[in-house]
Amino acid sequence: MHQRILMRAKKGPFDVYAPEETFERNWIGDNNGNLVFSHAAHKLLRTTTAQITSTEFKIDLRDADKINEQYDVYVIPLANAFRRSYAHRVAAMTKLIERLKIPVVVLGVGVQTNVAGDREYLRPIDDVVSRFVRAVLERSHSIGVRGEITESYLRTLGFSAVDVIGCPSMFLHGDSLRVEKRKEFLTPHDRVALTISPYVKSMAEVVSAHHQRYPNLRYLPQDLKTLGTLLYGDAPADRGKTSAIPVHTSHPLFTEDKVRMFVDPWTWMEYLSGFDFAFGTRIHGTITALVAGTPGYLFAHDSRTLELARYFDIPHRVMADVPADVDAADLYAEADYTALNNGHKARFETMLAFLAKHDLGHAFADGDSATRFDEQVRATTFPPAVRPAGATGSDVLLGRVQWLRDHNRRLLTEVETLKQQELRTRVRQAVGGRVRRLLNR
Repeated sequence: MHQRILMRAKKGPFDVYAPEETFERNWIGDNNGNLVFSHAAHKLLRTTTAQITSTEFKIDLRDADKINEQYDVYVIPLANAFRRSYAHRVAAMTKLIERLKIPVVVLGVGVQTNVAGDREYLRPIDDVVSRFVRAVLERSHSIGVRGEITESYLRTLGFSAVDVIGCPSMFLHGDSLRVEKRKEFLTPHDRVALTISPYVKSMAEVVSAHHQRYPNLRYLPQDLKTLGTLLYGDAPADRGKTSAIPVHTSHPLFTEDKVRMFVDPWTWMEYLSGFDFAFGTRIHGTITALVAGTPGYLFAHDSRTLELARYFDIPHRVMADVPADVDAADLYAEADYTALNNGHKARFETMLAFLAKHDLGHAFADGDSATRFDEQVRATTFPPAVRPAGATGSDVLLGRVQWLRDHNRRLLTEVETLKQQELRTRVRQAVGGRVRRLLNR
């Protein structure tokens, strides 16, 4: 019997969209890190008896009856959803869940506050989070959270059915994960990947120093706005601006063609597998390196990054403790992956126990399901990295211009269709009004 799974994901793991389409329709959900954990969840649950459909992040209360009829379970992989700026979306999800009659499984959610887990900062979202968790637990045995900070927060709200399971992204290869240094020391000419959260301004000096020290440094952005900057240059409001953080085309990392952004996890991982070290503030940028077998190091700047680093024993420092003159070579020497490697199987078993509790099977115990998933990844052609427009070949730029022209034509056609529909509606209303007036005479 097939299990029909509706999964909260922006897109499926084999949905291929050009970078231009990805930017236009936001197929990364604002951050391509979302694809890392949702695609890993998809692989984890893709058994021969599971049929998985992605929601594309759509929430429509009118779909509740259809969801109840067409699906057996609603699986919700989440990131740092318990945060102030996301409260309205959590509220919308809650309203939909409250109308569902099928089981609802949350596959790892995190809270976002400071690294100290500041409880007072979270007070404004207590009611929203409580209503969400209550709705989930009425349809689930427990709620899966990413780490101990989120677990503690939910317990202060009165919920005890909380399981710490980490994030599906670290289980992309099941119980097989081994990260090892390929060389004893990191040298200035080694390949180093850098991740940056643009709002973490203390990274400015780190960026500058490493740009000068490591000629083979590459910056791998993750946010939608930077994707647009790579594709089309600075937005009108940003033109002519400069910043020590690489957010404008004037930054040396842009002008020297040292920026690469990926719109699918698979090409991202393949690229990172050729690096000697990856470090920075992005948790899924770090995890993507780790699952690619590349040593990674995280600068934890809030509770959501810190609790995942702690749970998975990812080498890390709290951002406030990172000196401006920090050197990747020292981070590389400091990093120890023993606990990460040795504890992985036990953490995977914890995830499997959570899935079993919620009657969900997994691909790694379903014959060659996991292998076939990987084979399908290899057989699918995904777009290559997006590079700064100034370093992009003329054929790619021509294709981009053609895409924009075709897209503009489609928009004009849609506008014309809407105009015609509106005109027909007005005519029908006018005729109907005249008929009613004649009949009422």
